[in-house]
Amino acid sequence: MRAVFGVLSLLVVLAIVASLAKNNLQASGIGSLDARQAQAASQTAAGGIPGATAADVSGLTVPEQSKALQDKVRDDTVRALQQGAERTKQRADEN
Repeated sequence: MRAVFGVLSLLVVLAIVASLAKNNLQASGIGSLDARQAQAASQTAAGGIPGATAADVSGLTVPEQSKALQDKVRDDTVRALQQGAERTKQRADEN
């Protein structure tokens, strides 16, 4: 019986908090979908056209893009490790 009342009281508190949060968001204008859409439309992207987004000009499929990104990260990591090894060798030669 205690567990039932505990769960019911938590649900009542949750409903009150949700109602207060909803009222607060609506009052500030953040919670309304129209306000968010208007804000997104007012921001300009590619070419200064409101609401526009840049197209993917690479022409690669998603798996190809993933592979290309993995290769780039691997190459950058190898290059950074080589540069670190060269710096370490230079410092050792100086001493």
